[in-house]
Formats: sequence, structure tokens, C-alpha cells
Amino acid sequence: MEIKIALAGNPNCGKTTLFNALTGSSQYVGNWPGVTVEKKEGRLKGHKDVVIQDLPGIYSLSPYTLEEVVARSYLVGEKPDAILNIVDGTNIERNLYLTTQLIELGLPVVVAVNMIDLVRKNGDQIDLKKLGDALGCAVVSMSALKGEGGMEAAEQALALARNKTHGDLPHVFTGSVEHAIAHIEESIEGKVDPWYLRWYAIKVFERDEKVMAELGLPADLKAHLEEHIADCERELDDDAESIITNQRYSYINGVVDRAVRKKAPKHSLSASDKIDRVVTNRVLALPIFVAVMFLVYYIAIGTVGTWATDWTNDGLFGDGWFLSGGAGYEDAAGAYEEAQAMIAGYENGDAEVYFYDDETGETTAEPVTAEAYAQALTVTEPDPADYGAWVNGIPVVVGGWLENLQVAGWLQGLIVDGIIGGVGAVLGFVPQMLVLFLMLSILEDVGYMARVAFIMDRIFRKFGLSGKSFIPMLVGTGCGVPGVMASRTIENERDRRMTIMTTCFIPCGAKMPIIALFAGALFGGSGLVATSAYFIGVAAIILSGIMLKKLKAFAGDPAPFVMELPAYHVPAASNVLRSTWERGWSFIKRAGTIILASSIILWFLQGFGFVDGAFGLVEDNNHSLLAAVGSAIAFLFAPLGFGNWQAAVATITGLIAKEEVVSTFGVLYPGNLSAQIAMAYTALSAYSFMIFNLLCAPCFAAMGAIKREMNNTKWTLAAIGYMCGFAYVASLIIYQLGGLILGEVAFGAGTVAAVLCLAGLIYLLARRNRYDENHLSISSVAAATAK
Repeated sequence: MEIKIALAGNPNCGKTTLFNALTGSSQYVGNWPGVTVEKKEGRLKGHKDVVIQDLPGIYSLSPYTLEEVVARSYLVGEKPDAILNIVDGTNIERNLYLTTQLIELGLPVVVAVNMIDLVRKNGDQIDLKKLGDALGCAVVSMSALKGEGGMEAAEQALALARNKTHGDLPHVFTGSVEHAIAHIEESIEGKVDPWYLRWYAIKVFERDEKVMAELGLPADLKAHLEEHIADCERELDDDAESIITNQRYSYINGVVDRAVRKKAPKHSLSASDKIDRVVTNRVLALPIFVAVMFLVYYIAIGTVGTWATDWTNDGLFGDGWFLSGGAGYEDAAGAYEEAQAMIAGYENGDAEVYFYDDETGETTAEPVTAEAYAQALTVTEPDPADYGAWVNGIPVVVGGWLENLQVAGWLQGLIVDGIIGGVGAVLGFVPQMLVLFLMLSILEDVGYMARVAFIMDRIFRKFGLSGKSFIPMLVGTGCGVPGVMASRTIENERDRRMTIMTTCFIPCGAKMPIIALFAGALFGGSGLVATSAYFIGVAAIILSGIMLKKLKAFAGDPAPFVMELPAYHVPAASNVLRSTWERGWSFIKRAGTIILASSIILWFLQGFGFVDGAFGLVEDNNHSLLAAVGSAIAFLFAPLGFGNWQAAVATITGLIAKEEVVSTFGVLYPGNLSAQIAMAYTALSAYSFMIFNLLCAPCFAAMGAIKREMNNTKWTLAAIGYMCGFAYVASLIIYQLGGLILGEVAFGAGTVAAVLCLAGLIYLLARRNRYDENHLSISSVAAATAK
């Protein structure tokens, strides 16, 4: 028979690190039935019959959050054979609160005091025997990060499970409270599992609604028990739940006094506290956060990620790359491309041809003359093999292979330009995404992102939002779907709906290729472009918070936000790499399914059309079916600076999956995508296009998540409509007013519309909030921030 061991502990106690160490690759990840909380389970290494169930991180077994409900339902309903409780040794008082509740379940429990290496480093001592005697269960030490003691703790829990060894229940409560609980035990005996009797009695004393509904006690018995509970409340002058909490902490303090010896005096600060004095400082916190995020995006988009992506785009999914040598080839290839452009310009009757410089990002014009044409005809295409050891890229290899097989020309185009061009355009940006995910995973594992939630709560609260709203936004940097689903942790319905409407403003992993494409093509790979995209998303959330909180549907105080800041620690390589790979693999799978299918469809639509009344292949995709569809809606985007049919089509296909924007461009602009993008757009119009596609409605999968979480069609449509409207207004203001300042846009109807939109936005931000006594507005927020 299978043996089930439940891993339970507070958030950030090292539970996930231990779970990964105990199970290795034999893990199964999904969702708990009926809820969106992640479910992880795996087989214990060396024991195929032992299942390790990783429960959500919780602080107690009270049903206040969805995570607590899930963990409690599993422990009480599924009845695991043993519990392995991970306790943070550096914060043992707080962690033992959950421990006492787990022991009261009556199941075999092993308490694993984690981070014992940090405890010793701090000069503290934990007497495991005294701690175990006081708690009435086995207590061991471990360091999950260093891989010490974890397997031994699991083996001990396994031994207890096999022997069905139960510890002694600790004497947590005293006086009239203990008397009342004992009386409740006698009254409900036979109605619950004997091992859970103590736990149920305590929950009845706390008047736990879920437990009372489950027990279905007769009215007279409930009234009788209520008398005992009310007597305790009168005697101790407090409510029942607070009485239990106070006596539990009183017991824990006594246990800690006996079993723990701290070297440092109570007034001294730990290393984490000293760092937090700077990192969470009211003045420095936000500038430090901005600097950290700039560094993350600079490394991912501007340096390391760009080097890897350039090789992927130009080499693996381009012409190829040099294993050695290569000096002089780029100059020769550039000269040949310029010659071909001059030839095409002369034959087309153009007055000028335009050349794009990859290094400077500048476009220059050259006059077309007969002499230049004659000179261009003498330039031959360089063979890279003459310059060094050369490896052909995938399109070249596949194209040559198809030619040798004498495959039809349309099928060659479909495979090389449609499938490889479309999917390759997206996969080419995977290195940058992996670098970004790696950096974010490091920040999460080191403990900094928890501080970011704390910092943003302080800022968000001034704008009517809760720090809990920032948690889904942190999750959403990987993918908008789990980001939207994470909003379930927000109890306040108004705040939850507003969070769902704004979470997708934060650039997710699927939007990164859009940022990388335009940053590389028109802004020299600047990390500032990517960083600005992130903080424009944050700004959109804040501005939305101010405006929406002034509507009756969202009015009210933001939900309270309480969280524990974990101690800083060196990130575990296994955790960081696993998180990076899971995020990256999810993206790659979409490229192999949704993007592959849509690339094929797009290629057919851009390759076929009606010419002279007949349907068939078209040489110029401007006459294709796709061009006809795109041209019909392109006028909508003309005021935003990207009124061509290619941009319109890319924006619409981005609703399937945001990666589709780049994939569509890869199909519509075969060859050097960055160069063609630079020729088709100005820096301002490209930035406007990027912002619109980052802020507008997310992909279909995220829309589905919004529909499930809203559970209301009108609210779903309102959320999608709001995102599209906000994106349109933002892009309109950026392009029209930015273009007017830079001399790119002449004053006209579009400029007037942008000015009116800006005035309307300022009015909505500054107007009085008649639903809030504090009258939330920009002026009041500015005053509060200054204080």
C-alpha cells in the first residue's frame, strides 16, 4: 500500500527546496480539484511506494485563505500517514504556531528544524531533545539548502507512518479553556475520528463555521457547548478565537525559553534586518527597485540575452554561423546586400534606396544612378565558406534539402518561410527570455521579491490598491494565466475584480519577444526600453487604481495585507534552474503547438489571394487575403502610428498568443526581420505599437482565465474592453503628442483627440472621490507620498 507523507510549513520555510531534494524528477504538478492552488506531489527517492505531498505554505489551519482551506481539507479529509513539518529555525516562534495545530491532529508528526546552519552561524542553540519533549513528537535538524538532514527527516517520518506511532498531545491550554475543550471532546466523541478529536474540539471552541457545519450538532448540544465557551470569554474578557491564539503563543514562548538559547541580545539586528533597513527604506526602496529591474532587463535584453538571441536569430534560424574565422565576411555580405538593393531600386524606377545600419540603428538614403547600378551588377554574393569554418542555419539546410528532393515551390515556401520563419522568429528570443526568467528566479529565491510586495503595498495603498494585488502581478511576469488565477487570494471582491482587470498590464514572458524585437531593431538593444515597458505596466495599474476606485463598483478601503519577510539567503541552484526551465519550457511548448499551427495558416493567407479576378498564389503579399483583412481594420491604428496592414494583422493574431505578434512579422517579413522592421517603422511608431500590444487585451488563454475568475460575462467583457481602451488611449497620447514634439506628426484631428484624451485622463485622476472620505486623487496622493 502507498504511504503518504504531507510536507507542511509556513511560506518561505524551505519546504519547496526540501520537496525537490526528496523527490528529484519524479514530481507531478497540477491544481487541487476545483481550485487554482498548485498541487505538487512526488515519489520519495528510493521508495516507489512513498508519496510526498507538498502542501501550500500556510501560517495556520484556520480557513481564512484558499491555501489554508486546501491544506486543512487534505490533512483532515485525506488522512496522510505522517506529517513532516518544516520549521524555519531562524524564526522558530512564528513557525511553531502551525506546529502545535498539526500535532493536535493526532497524526504522526516529525518536526524538521530547517536552516540550522544559519541558526549556528547566528550563535544560537536549539536543544532538539527538549523541544521534542515539550511538543510530544520527534524533532530533527536540517539544512534544505545545503542538502543536510532532509532525507533523514523523511526516513524518520516514514518509520513513524509504517509503525503508526503517534506522539503525545502537548498541554497547550490551561485553566477554564482546557476544561471547556475537554468537555467538548466528551460531547463530540464518537462523531469524529478518534485521532482528530482534540483538533475538532478546539475548532468547536473557536466556533469554526466549516467544522460546525460538518459536525451538524443538535441545537441543544450546540447551546450547551456555547454556554461553556461564553463562560471562558467572560472570565478572560476576550473572544474565543483570540483566547486560543493567546494561550497557544504563551505555550510556544515557554517552549522556546526552555529549548532555545539565543546568543544575540534581543535588540540587535540580524544581517537581513540590516539589509532591509536600506532595501525597504521609505525613500530608497523605490529607486532601488527601479535600479534592480533595470539591471535585470539590461542583462536580459541588452547584453547576455542579446548575444545569445543574435546568434539564434542570425545563425541557427538564419544563414548560419562561423565555427572559426569569419573576418571580413560581414563587410562583404553587407556590400552585396546594398548592391542588391541598388539593383532593385534601379529596376523599379526608384529615385533613392534606403540602407539600415545594424550597429548604429540609423537609416540612410542613397540616390539611384546608372553608374551605381552598373557597379552593383559587378558585386557577387560572398561564400561564407571562403572566410572560415561555416555551419549553415536551419532554413538553409532545410531549403537545400527540399530543393534536392524537387519539392514544389509553394511547399518549400510554406516550410521555410511559413513554419521555420514563423516559429523560428519566436524561438529566436528564447535565450533572452531564459536569461530574464533566470534573473527573476534568483531574486525570488534570494528573498528580494517578497520585499518588493511589501514595498509596493506601501505605494499601492496610497492609490486604493492592496499589496495583495501585487502578488498576482509578480506571478504574471511569467504568464498572465496564473497571474489572473492568483487573484483568488484576495478576499475583497472589489479589489479582486480590479486586480483581474489590471494584472495583465505587467509584461509577461510571452510579451518579451515583442519588447526584444523592437528594442533590438530600433533602439540598439537598449535595456531602458524593456525597463520602461515594465514600469509603464506598473504605472497603468496605479492610474487604473486611482480612476476605478472612484467608481461605486470598486469603492472602499483596500484589503489588509500581512506577510512575513523571509531571511535573505544564497539562492539554491536547483530551485533557480528548475523555475527557469519550467517557465521557458511552457513558452517553447506553445511555439511547437499554437504558433506552429497559426504560422501555417498565416503563410497560406499571405501567399494566396485574388489577382485579376482569379484566386491563386500571389508574388506580392500586399495582394493577399491577409492584406485584404488587415487593410480593412488598419485605419483603426493609423492614429497610433502603425496603420499598415501588417501591424494590424500582427495585433489581431497577438490575441491568440502574444508571441504571435513576432511570429506574424516573421512570416510577413522573411529574411532579416530586424532590418525590415527598422525600415517599416520609426522609433516612435514602434514604441507606440509595443505599448499598445503590451497593455491591450491579453491572449485567449488569459481571457479564459479572466472569464473563470470573474464568473460573469459582463464583468469579463468590461475587463477586456477596459484594457483595450486604456491601451488605445495610452498609445494615442504617446504617438500623437510625442510626434508633435519630435516633428514627426503634423497637428491634426489625431493630435486634437490625443489632447482631449489626456485632459480626460487628468480629470478622472484628479476629480473628487465621493465614495471615499479621504477623497483619493492625485493631489491627495501626492500629499500623502510627501509625508
